[in-house]
Amino acid sequence: MTKTHFGFETVDEETKAQRVAGVFSSVATKYDIMNDLMSVGLHRVWKRFTIDIAAPRPGERVLDIAGGTADLSLAFARRVGTQTETGGQVWLTDINNAMLSVGRNRLLDAGVIAPVAQCDAEKLPFPDNYFDIVSVAFGLRNMTHKEQALSEMLRVLRPGGRLLVLEFSKVWAPLEKIYDSYSFKLLPWLGEKIAGDAASYRYLAESIRMHPDQAALKAMMEQTGFERVNVFNLTAGVVALHRGYKF
Repeated sequence: MTKTHFGFETVDEETKAQRVAGVFSSVATKYDIMNDLMSVGLHRVWKRFTIDIAAPRPGERVLDIAGGTADLSLAFARRVGTQTETGGQVWLTDINNAMLSVGRNRLLDAGVIAPVAQCDAEKLPFPDNYFDIVSVAFGLRNMTHKEQALSEMLRVLRPGGRLLVLEFSKVWAPLEKIYDSYSFKLLPWLGEKIAGDAASYRYLAESIRMHPDQAALKAMMEQTGFERVNVFNLTAGVVALHRGYKF
């Protein structure tokens, strides 16, 4: 069986999918609280920047992949409008049912009626050339076959459409030691105290180190077929936003 990484471990591909599912099922109900604590609220700034760079317009169709608790879906919906108002659509999708349930409920609580689908980013159940915008925030690094997922994102985008990938990346070199200490000591401690799950947040820190850095992800997107790929480093490279277009 083909091997891949689960954090720093080498595991079978099937095992990785099961263990990633276990991580997010475990943390789903505490996911938003932990995001606020881990980033000192900065994840909200990063996501707001992503929306601004995506520049959604009324009536556009948006696919939010690995949308989890619906931060981006909710913000997109407020920009593109609803099907009945403007013709706009925002699809909230995630492979994990526990995360998707939290996101669906959050949309409903906000009065937003949006389609929701549990699906695998590597096998998207949508037609070719359908969406104006595809987004994935803090989800790509958990995907086993990133190139396949990116190919699917390219396929479902219409010509002229854009992909936004918001993901942890390689921090500025002078901050590496401080960031490592924070990642491997404080994060698991917070995970244990708040979510009752230190192991999932240890995996988070490890998965960030195994994810392609800014230049490597840009090259991967270009090799997939995206053009005019731009990279925006946020918070000294702790996070990077990649934007690419389909032409």
